[in-house]
Amino acid sequence: MKNYSTSSVFVAACAGMAFFGVTMLSLAPILGPLNESVAGANALPSTMSIGIIIGTILFGPIVDKFGYKWLLILGSTMALAGIQGLANFTEIGLLHTSIFLLGFGGGILNGETNALVSDIYDDDKRGGRLGLLGAFYCIGAMLWTLLNYFIPEYRIPLNAVSAVMVAFIIFFCLISFPQAKPQENVSLGKSLGLLKYPALIAFSFVLFFQSGFEGASGSFTVSFLDKSAGMDNAAATLSMTWFTLGMMAGRLPLGAIMKRLKDLGTLYLYLAVALIGVVLFYLFSNEVAIVYLAMTLIGFGVGATFPVVLNYIGGAFRELSGTAFSIALFIALCGQSAFNKLTGMAFDDGNYQLLPLMLILAVVAIMVLVPVAVSTAKKMSKH
Repeated sequence: MKNYSTSSVFVAACAGMAFFGVTMLSLAPILGPLNESVAGANALPSTMSIGIIIGTILFGPIVDKFGYKWLLILGSTMALAGIQGLANFTEIGLLHTSIFLLGFGGGILNGETNALVSDIYDDDKRGGRLGLLGAFYCIGAMLWTLLNYFIPEYRIPLNAVSAVMVAFIIFFCLISFPQAKPQENVSLGKSLGLLKYPALIAFSFVLFFQSGFEGASGSFTVSFLDKSAGMDNAAATLSMTWFTLGMMAGRLPLGAIMKRLKDLGTLYLYLAVALIGVVLFYLFSNEVAIVYLAMTLIGFGVGATFPVVLNYIGGAFRELSGTAFSIALFIALCGQSAFNKLTGMAFDDGNYQLLPLMLILAVVAIMVLVPVAVSTAKKMSKH
């Protein structure tokens, strides 16, 4: 018998995911002003990445053993402390500490909220709810971007977000969450034993290419349009807004589409849309209107992969869902790092055309890996 309100817990998860959306874009609008006043600020994104990776690795075994409530509060509080550090510190060491806390808290929030939603819904609803949860990442990122667009003094948006976070942390303290997993299921041996399941590894490498796609497109699209297509920087930057809007539009109806087409059919439909978008982006990169259409299609098309794949993982590994999500999301982050490194090296050599080719490669790789992962998962369920 459950001792919590599913709707209240889902609201809490959506708030945590929106905060993660803010976390991921927190430096984008303020790095320029920080560079003007603080030497060495360009190194802050690397510190954030380290924090996100550590938070992603640690959250799973902790929520499996101790439950969700206090780690959600801790992750949110760490992210809040990091945001306040960005708003108030000007010494580079304190800024690095703040951005590490922000990344660490963000890594916890991303993993925990996905695992939490996976645990509170059954197979019929899980995929759709994970899609809706993912839409709140886009909502948080968009609201943060708009706040900074209309309020150039970056400390005001940081303090506004902090006030909202405080209100939700209080909300987290007041509601009940699912209890920890049965302790006989939680041990270091069983957690490490998840690595022997080919289905988990296969699905994790689907996310490797998905996260690599998102990382490379997010980090290098503006530079590609500027350097390769000669697009105005402001117009090129706006293309990422269309990407985020497309992703949000793709995730909102995901549950209804999955009911009609099932998981695999939904994923292939979305990936086909993404592939069309990438081809348009490659062929018409000097046409602003077509680029915006292409980025919207790309965002829409890649919006289903994380929710659908996490739905499979959450259903297959319910006894240790937190740890399974930690493994999958860590491998996904490795994909993002690898794609960013390879694309960055290509751009350093002036090979800008590699970006759309890598995006096409990523979509094709996902299309090839998904049926392998699904088939492996079905074989595992029979045993």
